Amino acid sequence: MNGADVDTGGGAGGTGVAVTADDQGRGGSPGAGGRGRLMAGLRRRLVKRRIRIRRTRGRRLRRALIVLVALLANLVGAAVVAYHLTKIPEPHPETAMQSTVFVDDHGDYLGRRGPVDRQEIPLSQVPRYVQEAVIAAENRSFRTDTGISPKAIARAAWSTVSGGGRQGGSTITQQYVKNALLSPQQSLSRKAREALISIKLDRTRSKDEILQGYLNTVYFGRGAAGIQSAARNYFGVDAKDLTVSQGAALASVINIPSYYEKAGSDPKVTAKLVDRWEWVLDAMAHSGAITSAQRAGARFPAFRFYPPGDTDGQRQYLIDAAASEAADRLGITEDQLARGGYTVRTTFDLTAQDATAELAADGTEKKIGEKTGAKTAEEKAAEAKAGGKKRAEVKTTGDVRVHTAVVALVPGDGAVRVLYGGADYASQPFNDARDGAVEAGTALQPFSGMKLLAPLTDLTRTAAPTPLRLASAYAAAAAHGVYATPYTVAKITRAGRTLYEAHPRTRTAMTRADAGMVAKLLYGRLDAPLATQTGAAGLRTLWQTTYDEHLTLTVALFAEHPAKGKKAALPAPLPYTAGSRSLSVSEGVWSKIVGTAEGHDPAAEPNPGLPTGQTKPILATR
Repeated sequence: MNGADVDTGGGAGGTGVAVTADDQGRGGSPGAGGRGRLMAGLRRRLVKRRIRIRRTRGRRLRRALIVLVALLANLVGAAVVAYHLTKIPEPHPETAMQSTVFVDDHGDYLGRRGPVDRQEIPLSQVPRYVQEAVIAAENRSFRTDTGISPKAIARAAWSTVSGGGRQGGSTITQQYVKNALLSPQQSLSRKAREALISIKLDRTRSKDEILQGYLNTVYFGRGAAGIQSAARNYFGVDAKDLTVSQGAALASVINIPSYYEKAGSDPKVTAKLVDRWEWVLDAMAHSGAITSAQRAGARFPAFRFYPPGDTDGQRQYLIDAAASEAADRLGITEDQLARGGYTVRTTFDLTAQDATAELAADGTEKKIGEKTGAKTAEEKAAEAKAGGKKRAEVKTTGDVRVHTAVVALVPGDGAVRVLYGGADYASQPFNDARDGAVEAGTALQPFSGMKLLAPLTDLTRTAAPTPLRLASAYAAAAAHGVYATPYTVAKITRAGRTLYEAHPRTRTAMTRADAGMVAKLLYGRLDAPLATQTGAAGLRTLWQTTYDEHLTLTVALFAEHPAKGKKAALPAPLPYTAGSRSLSVSEGVWSKIVGTAEGHDPAAEPNPGLPTGQTKPILATR
């Protein structure tokens, strides 16, 4: 037997495995060999899988691509359907509301009425450089974009999902949609709807239409919505009169209006706004919206002080009168007028009105204590001015309120220049000049015995006329018997379109001879420059009316003990200084109106109530 072979089975019936030297030499064993074959099998399977993956990669990529394309197609289809189903909504009610602005005869701002300080104007009334300033500040690609900014939408979406703060960067179109057509709610669904409406708006409206809507609704701070109200609130001008520097400043404010609205009064805020203003101007110069010379010459504009002071005072008396008349002329209610976005040009002279308020302030709501003793020289002069009527020495106790009413109007025309009915509308909304019944006394004596025609027929039988009515009667005498109905509204416009323009409504109320007799009584002497009538009702009232052919001015003073609790107000004697104060108010207001325009010569100006070419009144007798 070969020594290299070992029989492990022995015997014919045995079973076994012959292990050769070669097997032993490989150090193998039945267990180790099994693991090796297992690993070899695994390797073979991995190789086969890699081959199979390489062979099917293209097919699987094609399947994934098909799924992706199908998904995108569904998304695009859904977007297309959503686009076609999306309707551009009407502006919400708050955006549609406007205020009505009142200005004086020279166009100076008087005040406004309405729930929202906003007035719509056509884009043609906004200078091109102001438009470009807003574009430079808010959306420099506005003229060429599709109405949306994908980057801004993605940024806003991520901010919403991640819980971050509010993100800006929307286009002007998106801002207009958000401000005027949608709610300010921040959500993905609202942002998606905003984008769809913006795209549709951009495709169906011109860029100028969108810009006009934006400029009329965007908030500028200081309570002003829209460029027109902002121009008035910040600079006291209409939008059409904004300069390059002012337009760039307003455009800069839009970014953070609640912060920048304090510019002009807060140095820190002003400094930050100046930086942004320069950035806007640089962009405008770079785009060619302004020239290099305009950029170099730009200076940061002066802002009106903010917050403004009390604007009620006695100006609300003027607005009350003009609002009532304007609503009547348009055939609407005063509430509709206030919300309608009108501009009412009044007949008032605001400079003269303010001067009247200052002159009358000394005697308004004055407390007069006990007074006895001899009259001073001033008091004697006042007594003489009061038609020579002797004012007995009186003893008053408690508070006495002295009321002053002043009316100035144009004879033969009826335009009311001054209507001073009180110093403080908040404490006394009743207008003494327009509605107050003041005891006439001797104020109507020059008309006694005359045959007066409508609307002055019953004038001499009126015990207590309003100062406005008495002034209009003397104005008729100044215009040789031509009565002109007093009016306070000269013109009403809306969005640049004239809706109403006043024309004098005149009629003959007295003969020329009777008007001449009134003039004779009032002029008194041949060289008297003005006709003056002083009247009174005892110690209770004092009237003074002065006129020439261009102006009639009436001042009425009366006093009362103010109401206390259930006790009604009672008449009170005027102080001895009433006469001098009446004269002071009359002379001061007269000179202010006559001297409003430089080089003004009343005698050289035509008057509607006089014959053509005639500037001086014709007196029947001297």
